[in-house]
Amino acid sequence: MVTKEEVLEEYGLDQLAESQNVELDDEKLESGSKGSLIKLAGQLRDRRNDLNQMASERASKRDDLNAKTREKVDEAQEHREKRDELNEKVQEHKESRNEMNAEANELFDEVEQRKQDLELGSGKSIEELKEEIEDLEFKQQTEVLSTEDERELIEKIEEKREQLAEKKGKVEQSGDLEELIEEAEEVRSEASTHHQKVTELADEAQEHHNQMIEAYREADEIRDEADEMHELFVEAQEAADRHHEDFVSVQKRLRELDKEEEQERKAEREEKKEEEREEAEEIYQKFKEGETLDTEDLMKLQKTGLL
Repeated sequence: MVTKEEVLEEYGLDQLAESQNVELDDEKLESGSKGSLIKLAGQLRDRRNDLNQMASERASKRDDLNAKTREKVDEAQEHREKRDELNEKVQEHKESRNEMNAEANELFDEVEQRKQDLELGSGKSIEELKEEIEDLEFKQQTEVLSTEDERELIEKIEEKREQLAEKKGKVEQSGDLEELIEEAEEVRSEASTHHQKVTELADEAQEHHNQMIEAYREADEIRDEADEMHELFVEAQEAADRHHEDFVSVQKRLRELDKEEEQERKAEREEKKEEEREEAEEIYQKFKEGETLDTEDLMKLQKTGLL
């Protein structure tokens, strides 16, 4: 079983260093100064971006591995289909072979039966009888024999000639026996041809079966790597999401601080405006009482709309 570390090393990817993660707690968020929060937001943003890049690389590798897995599965399926196709042909040739062997057996059985009926299988063959007769005739012609020996030799030659004639007669009675033997041998040869095809196709089907098993094995290995890569992607993406959430929290806190500062500035402006109005009213009251106003006093009255 492949491990995450092995996958990272094989594909040249970096480990997710926990030490580089940016931590955010409630105290930092609620009590931190605006300056420290701005710095923290930058750190969170940069780490989030790094982690998103890391997650993207791992997702890309995962997708590549999943694509390779599908390729291997498709390859295995092609070998499976070819194996099944060849096995069908093997079965067809087996059936033809068995049919041819059965037919050949019937023909050879018929040949043997006809030989037994004609007794062609017993005794000497025609060629053997011819040779024996020729040998005996040659002996008669070349050797000096007594009357008794020559008489016995002649009787033996006549006996052999009778056997030869009988044998020839049985062969003539056998009709198409040779043709039947030839047909049986042809059918047996055809059966052998089918048997050879069975052997060849079975070997080829076995090769495709072996390649199918190997492709499925490779697909399983690549799928394991893809699963590990997916876990690595999830690890990086979850870390990136956490940093993004913390970044958003800090940004929200900074907006709250900006709002608080704006409210403070607004309150200060209103307080200052109120003080200016009160001062202007005092000046205006003096003016109504007949006191002489200098330029600065007149500007203050104009500013507040009392003049």
